[in-house]
Formats: sequence, C-alpha cells, structure tokens
Amino acid sequence: MQASRLKAAVALAAAAALAVGASGCAKSERDEDSGGAKTGGTFVFAGAGNPKNFDPIFNDDGESFRPIRQMYDTLVQNKPGTADLQGALAESWEHDPEGKVWTFHLRKNVKFHDGTPFNAAAVCFNFDRWFNMKGAAAQSQMIYYSDVFGGFAKNEAEGVGEPVYNKCEAKDDGTAVVTMNRYKGAFPGAFALTALSIASPEALKKYDADTVKQNGDSFEYSAFANEHPVGTGPFTFGGWDKAKGEITLNRNPDYWGEKAKVDKLVIKIIEDENTRKQELRAGTVQGIDFPAPADRKALSGEGFQVLDRPAFNILYLGFNQKNPKLKDLRVRQAIAYALNRQQLVQTKGPGGTKVADEFMPDTVLGYAQDVQKYEYNVDKAKQLLKDAGAENLTLNFYYPTDVSRPYMPNPQEIFTVLANDLQAVGIKVNGVARPWNGGYKDDVQQFGKQDLHILGWTGDYNDPGNFVGTFFGRAKVEFGDQAMTEMFDAITKADATVDEAGKKAAWEQVNRDIAAKWLPAVPVWHAPPAIVVTKDVKGLVASPLTDERFNTVSVG
Repeated sequence: MQASRLKAAVALAAAAALAVGASGCAKSERDEDSGGAKTGGTFVFAGAGNPKNFDPIFNDDGESFRPIRQMYDTLVQNKPGTADLQGALAESWEHDPEGKVWTFHLRKNVKFHDGTPFNAAAVCFNFDRWFNMKGAAAQSQMIYYSDVFGGFAKNEAEGVGEPVYNKCEAKDDGTAVVTMNRYKGAFPGAFALTALSIASPEALKKYDADTVKQNGDSFEYSAFANEHPVGTGPFTFGGWDKAKGEITLNRNPDYWGEKAKVDKLVIKIIEDENTRKQELRAGTVQGIDFPAPADRKALSGEGFQVLDRPAFNILYLGFNQKNPKLKDLRVRQAIAYALNRQQLVQTKGPGGTKVADEFMPDTVLGYAQDVQKYEYNVDKAKQLLKDAGAENLTLNFYYPTDVSRPYMPNPQEIFTVLANDLQAVGIKVNGVARPWNGGYKDDVQQFGKQDLHILGWTGDYNDPGNFVGTFFGRAKVEFGDQAMTEMFDAITKADATVDEAGKKAAWEQVNRDIAAKWLPAVPVWHAPPAIVVTKDVKGLVASPLTDERFNTVSVG
C-alpha cells in the first residue's frame, strides 16, 4: 500500500489544474497534443535569485530547487496542487509495522538522461552516497539530509546527530528496501523531498559529485553540481550562463511520465522584483514568482493570471543565542512583545496573510490552540528588558537582499518595520544586508554571524517534524541553541511516536513549550505566495508547497 498519513489539509480545488499563459514564445514546431494544448516553443520563467548549484543533496532553497525538480525525480512525489503523496520513481511502497523497513516497488524501463538504467541499485547508490558523505564542508551543506536522517556513517560537521538511516538493499532491479535504525514521523513524506532526488550513479562518479571545498565563507562544488547534473526528469540540462543569468533546460523525449509540452525551458534570473514585473509586461518572460502584494490586483486587472497558493509556510525572526544577552529568555520574550506583527501583516503582507503564533500552519497535526501568545505590548517589552539588565542592548540584525521568498516577498521592507519596532523599545539595531546565496544563508546558517535574522520555510510535507523538527530538532549554528537539549529531546520523542493520538498530544506540548519555555525564535506570519503567468500559458498547477513542475505547461 502507499502508506501516507497526509490528509488533504492543503489540497485546494483552487490550486488544481490552473491554466497559465505566455506571450513572446517561439512558434510550435510540433503538433498539438491529444488534449488540444499546443506543444513546442519556449517557456521563459523569471527566477528571483541564482541557484546554489544543481546537485539536489547540497541544496535547501527554492531558487535552487526550481530547476532541480525539472531535471530529477524522487521516489515519491506530491500530487499536483496538494500535499498528498503519489508514486513517482516508486510506483508503490509499504513499511513494516514498526515503520523501520520501507520497501519500494520501482517503475520499470526508466533511464537517466545519460542513458544508464534507473533501478534498485541506483536507488541504493544514492542513499549510500548520502550516508557515507565525507568531509565537514560537504556534510554542512546537506541540511535537508541532516534534518531527516540525523547523521552520517562518520559525522564530521557540527550539529549532526545519530543516524536514522541503516542500509539499502536491492532485492532485484525493481525492488529497493531501505532500513532505518528507528521510526521517524517524516516518512513517507520526506521521500518526496527535492533534496532526496535520485541522480545517475555513473554521472555522480564521473564528475566527482562528492567534492565540496570550503574557502573562507564560500563553498565550491563539483562539475556534476555545476555543469553535468543528470537525473530522470522531464527536462535535461542545457547550460547555465552565469553572465546572462540564464538556465536552459531541454525537453526529455524519453521521459517516463507526461512528456514536456515545450521544447525548451529557460529560467531567467531577475533579482529585482520591479524588473521581473516589467519583463512580464513586456513579454520577455512568461511567468514570475512572488509578486509584491500591492501588485497582485493590478496584474490581474491587466489580464495576467495571478494564482494564489495556500499559506503553507512560516516567516520567523530568529535569535542567535551565541550572544549572551539573547540567552536570557526574558530578552527573547521582550523582543517578541516588541513586534507589532498585526500591523506588519496589514501593511506588508499579501492578502490572506495571518499573524503566526506557532511555527507551523494550523492545518498540521500537533497545532496547539492554547500556546502562549505575544501580543504587541511596548511597556511589557521595556519592563522585561529592564528586569534582564538589557536596557542598552545593541543587536546586529541580518536580512537578505536580491531575493523574494514565498514567506518573505520583500525582505528589506520587513526588516525595516521590525527594526523600527525594536528601536521603539530601546534596542539599537545595526542592519546588515547580505546577498541570499553566497552571503546571507552562509553567514546565518553556517557561521552564525548574526544576533537576529529573518528567515522562513515553505512546508515540504504535512507533518510537524517538517516544520518544528526542521527548525529546532537539533542544535544549529543559526540559533546558537546548543544548550537547549530539553527541547531537542522533546522533539525527538514526539517525532518517534507512532500512535497517532500520542503523536498529536506530544507535538501539541512541544508547541506549548516552544512558546512559553524555550522561544528560540518568534513566529511572524503565514503568507500566501502567488505565481503569475501571461494569459496564453496553459497547464500550470500552482502548488501549496511551491512544488511546480513545468512539464505540463504549454505556451502560445
């Protein structure tokens, strides 16, 4: 059976098959398909930032995952427009009663882009590659893997724990059996993670995929990651012109699933939101992501298709407890009370944005209705700072530039509002702006240079571990929270609870304690991100997980 506890909590009829449009595309050179949609041509989509690279396991951000998910497949994937699971490279799967042994029945006659066969041996090669990865630099960049699988055969990076993964066996070409050391609530949803996409073993070996070098605050990746990514997906890699800021992907005529309708997909990197909008209006791109909240109505009125996704995400203000002052719970609570989040929602949030009281949407199992809430209260914030002896506090507040995220459409505007709130209670704020990739994310998540930062998450699957566990389930440089072992243990216990009622109760208590006892960050809002396309694009299915696949898109 396809074991899935995912309810259709975020499955929306509005996000079902949504037609989407593109002007300025090449004329079709192939016939219309059986459904009447034109095939051929080029679909140009404006990315909001540069990818880090194209090796799935070394990525954890949407701008990298956008091209990656067009080139690769996972064992399991989300049904378009929902958070429900369906087969992908695995047609079906089952697990033993303890949830430790997962058997995948694989799709037959699938080939990687290099012509080599996809089979159980290839699946096990990928799992073993991840588990046996060597070097602190490489392990530090495997953020999703560490969150899901805990640790490696030999842990070399900071903040990794005991491994969940045990082994993978190829029973025959069509059957892969993955054994875990313990049950984890992430499964089977985590098998759909883009980071856990299956790559060609031959290409991984040929192009030295495991070579990751750290030079100061930057990382260098392999030829596989930058020049020769090889998966099984509906598009093949056509090149990354960094000077032009364009990624070109070509139609894979041998794809096992629904073949791409366009001949070519170009992801054009346009970091500035206004420039993306201008190029959409000019017809030089046919789709953009994360339009500014104020632009949605205008774009819709001009005939563009503005497709709202449900708000399956969270924006938070993070604390780095490496700063001794921020180790004091009273200081963290003071900051929480200082933030006028309702005003932020009303002035900077997209329509439908809601103030967040917890680090996951209320549709996810384990959401507690009775957590401590931090209503805007300047006097209380000042008193807590006084009680903690932190009345003259100065904090370095990091925020990203050159990017828009689903949960964070305009980082600079959000930073400005939050910084003003903090200064109103007597906290001096030094704003530090850093570019998203190759700057901000490394400074915050690898080196912990900040005192405060804004970051967030779009859920990958409907499980509390994907939200709360991902953020706070283990010590992270991002939060400087190595001493919060009580929190780590509580999350590990909740995540290992097999009984549904017991799991629900355990996660509800974790959420109460995060708000009242630990407060490693402040939840800010849940914001519904939009994706916009021209009127002639058809077949795009908007995803609550921002998990859009472009093989269904036609243009012209």
